[in-house]
Amino acid sequence: MVGNYRPNAMSQGYAIELYFDPALENQVLKAWNVLARRQISTQLIEIESRLHITLFSSPLIEPAKLENIVKSFAGKQEPLPLSFSSIGSLPNDKNVLFLAPTPTLSLLQFHSQLFDALKKEGIEIGEEYRPDSWIPHCPIAQEVPMIRMGEAFSVLRDLKLPVTGYAMVIGLVEFSPVRELFSFVLSNTIEA
Repeated sequence: MVGNYRPNAMSQGYAIELYFDPALENQVLKAWNVLARRQISTQLIEIESRLHITLFSSPLIEPAKLENIVKSFAGKQEPLPLSFSSIGSLPNDKNVLFLAPTPTLSLLQFHSQLFDALKKEGIEIGEEYRPDSWIPHCPIAQEVPMIRMGEAFSVLRDLKLPVTGYAMVIGLVEFSPVRELFSFVLSNTIEA
């Protein structure tokens, strides 16, 4: 598939995302669905997003170059234990609510190793995705009206935290709407 990417003229950018095992995904989807049913936020569903943690994002990137980096990286990694233990909001204009994983050493090392692999290949990495400033989070709602933010937080508080599971897959998406370009299972099949 390398070299067969058709850039979307409306593309806003690309992101390397981490995806969860089905059991963890189903637990987190409960919150997403309640927010949608209450008409607090459906934006992530509308752009066809998938539950994820963003590891890196850039408005301009060469997907074919990233494919080899991510494939090699995924082959050296094992499924990553995750425990979503808190809820939060990002201080930006998108009114994002999220579940935050406990920032374990294994999660932080995983991200740092990906950062190093990208940097080694000359990929420019923005400040918010550098290891010393990255905030790991799983977006649950986006563009929440300010007057409904308290209600949205209450919905998320009803989720029985922590929810635990594993990150199993790493992939590249183009957005928006979200379109997966490739993904690889974390398999630890390549000798480090």
